[in-house]
Amino acid sequence: MNKLTHFDNQGSAIMVDVSEKAITTRIAKAMATIKMKQETLNLIKDKEIAKGDVLNVARVAGIMAVKRTPHLIPLCHPLNISSVNIDFQINDETSSIDIIVTVKISAQTGVEMEALTGATITALTVYDMCKAVDKGMIITNIKLLEKHGGKSGSFIKGI
Repeated sequence: MNKLTHFDNQGSAIMVDVSEKAITTRIAKAMATIKMKQETLNLIKDKEIAKGDVLNVARVAGIMAVKRTPHLIPLCHPLNISSVNIDFQINDETSSIDIIVTVKISAQTGVEMEALTGATITALTVYDMCKAVDKGMIITNIKLLEKHGGKSGSFIKGI
């Protein structure tokens, strides 16, 4: 059974010591889905939401969130992120948007939490910008899709 790495032998919370780990390229991809009324999705696509271009503002919020993850999740290491890519997959059939966040770094620790935080904050920003027309939006399906690099190798869940 794997030991939880964020606790010492006495059960106290600790930041994991990564000083002996090798610096490798690490990539994590995470997603979140936001479901809404079709009318709301149409307003987003047509850039007719009163607060502005929803997807571009949400993308910037997601990038900022990735960079601020250690300020939100106490035991995450501060990292010098190499790149963040945020893609939107609009699905008219389900009146939803899949948000895919890919984070890359060369470091001693991974960026899974950064990718998950970016996906979540991107979805929350879409909600914030559209809540005046659709308070019933649902944020769901937050998950890690892939991670590569480091001692544990690759993990691929897929969509």
